[in-house]
Amino acid sequence: MKDFRYYNPTRIEFGKGKEKNIGKYISEYGVSKVLIVYGSDRIKKNGLFDTVVKSLRDNGITFEILGGVQSNPVLSKVYQGIEIAKIKGVEAVLAVGGGSVLDSVKAIAAGAMYNGDIWDFFTFKAVPNKSLTIFAIMTLAATGSEMNNYAVVTNEQTREKFSFGGSSTYPTVSVINPELQATVTKEYLAYSAADIFAHSLDLYFSASYLPEYIAGYVENILTTVIRTTEILLVDSSNYEARGEFAWAATQALNFTTFCGVENNRFDTHFIEHTLSAEYNIAHGAGLSIVVPAWMKWQKRNLPERFERFAQKVFNVHSADAGIDALLKWYKKIGTPVTLKEGNIPEEDIPMLIEKLLVVAKMWGAEKLYTKEMISTVFNNAK
Repeated sequence: MKDFRYYNPTRIEFGKGKEKNIGKYISEYGVSKVLIVYGSDRIKKNGLFDTVVKSLRDNGITFEILGGVQSNPVLSKVYQGIEIAKIKGVEAVLAVGGGSVLDSVKAIAAGAMYNGDIWDFFTFKAVPNKSLTIFAIMTLAATGSEMNNYAVVTNEQTREKFSFGGSSTYPTVSVINPELQATVTKEYLAYSAADIFAHSLDLYFSASYLPEYIAGYVENILTTVIRTTEILLVDSSNYEARGEFAWAATQALNFTTFCGVENNRFDTHFIEHTLSAEYNIAHGAGLSIVVPAWMKWQKRNLPERFERFAQKVFNVHSADAGIDALLKWYKKIGTPVTLKEGNIPEEDIPMLIEKLLVVAKMWGAEKLYTKEMISTVFNNAK
């Protein structure tokens, strides 16, 4: 393995009923007032909101509320949260939802402690060095946000979807109760699986050096996602499968898979973020379109690793067979694999390429993300 530094301060509380203790967990850090942020009113209908409120009150914690975070979180909602946090003087922000809610919460927490525009962090004009304390109760497994420091948000005005992260934006405590995720629709289960695959394969197929241990680690995440997704599509209440799926999602992007690795990238996320910013397609759905198309381009660079993936993950014996097996599996679980299936017009490809070239230049990555590379991926996705 190559030399590395690993740091992750997030405490995970995993198991049945753990959400009932959220007030206790928060009080342990001396917090007396929080902003609760959530997505849809589903958490009010299923009783989770009331459970959270009771736990907070039982532990002497007051709260403000911000709902309505959408599946591709937007900057305007983050601005609302920052305003509430500053005016009401909250000390922490509590996410109750999936990765989109937690992404918003990280941005709110950082923005509440910053005198400028939170978008500065997304455009590299500033770096967050302090944030409000962050807590989370996860109702969907996909992004790994519960145990990393990154947030991804769309600026609706510019149609840009960017990310940022800082040492202060790790959640302090994240609650993962697989039972809370049992009502996730089959559609979003498939999108979640595709998201986990992308987090794993971006690294697996881009790293110039991948230790044997990490390769096996990633392969185990992938085979676990395949096995548990197929169980959950039949039996959504299967606790064992739901728990393993949730923990695989966390492990795929809490950066343990990055340890000892060299020169890995986020190629598919670079491309997909422009799709979901432009068309509001679900992130996982966009990734299931982009990942196989990118793999067809990338296979020439790491042929032996593509052959290993084919054998270890799908028990087939060539790079092309492995890509084909992934495409078939995505179709089987019901997530799109072409631009047409994602309702993305082929005639928009030139516009998308130009947007991505601008972003690549902003990141100083124009030599990596060339017009030829981006064009090939989009053409592969037709």
